[in-house]
Amino acid sequence: MTEVKYFTEEGFEKLNEELDQLTKIERPAISRQIAEARDKGDLSENAEYDAAKNAQGMLEMKIARLQEEISNARIIDESKMDASKVLILSRVNIRNLNNGAQMTYTLVPEKEANLKENKISVDSPIAKGLLGKSVGDIADIQVPAGKIRFEIIEVTR
Repeated sequence: MTEVKYFTEEGFEKLNEELDQLTKIERPAISRQIAEARDKGDLSENAEYDAAKNAQGMLEMKIARLQEEISNARIIDESKMDASKVLILSRVNIRNLNNGAQMTYTLVPEKEANLKENKISVDSPIAKGLLGKSVGDIADIQVPAGKIRFEIIEVTR
């Protein structure tokens, strides 16, 4: 059974671009490699041919996985979401009540998480603890290092 995954429009576009790259550029390149290796003669001892066939198999698996992911993808419609609560695609400014540090994170689908851009997965412990909370709420979140208390300072879209 396949699982529905949620994406932003940007994340969904990246999936489609990757699929286009694989089907329109990489697939023909591997076909050419196979044809060139086949032209060299005896296939039973042709390592180049075997390598190209293995690469083709891996590529086809990747294409099939991406096609399935795209067919089960749903794009998140931000216009129908409550902006006063922490939800997926919310930008949340929080204060760690243990040490006073402030952080701002955007909660995104798992595939779009990137800590360098302060985008955390909604499946992460911190995001799960923040979901559904409003400005002024306190969230007690269990993380690997122990329990941390966060105060929600600001929620924006």
